[in-house]
Amino acid sequence: MPALKTRGTLRAIGTVAVAVAVAALLTAGCAHAPSINVLGAYFPDWLFCIVAGVILTIVVYLVLARVPGGQRFGPPALVYPALVTLLALVVWLIFFQQ
Repeated sequence: MPALKTRGTLRAIGTVAVAVAVAALLTAGCAHAPSINVLGAYFPDWLFCIVAGVILTIVVYLVLARVPGGQRFGPPALVYPALVTLLALVVWLIFFQQ
């Protein structure tokens, strides 16, 4: 019977070790708060990325409005939010990756 108690104890220790390892991996990204100091107030990086994505999308829209055939893209309700997301992520990759 001692072998059964040992197996159960080892299984419990293994479960706890896995839980601790998963918790350590999940909290590893919390070491640095990605924020920018603007006149004494801290703003998150993603806020600047979204603003840049919207501004760049407006620029793309204005360029496409003047080019013949620029209205051939899919439905604007799908294309422009996807373009904002794409440009915001590109700005984040370029400027805010360490």
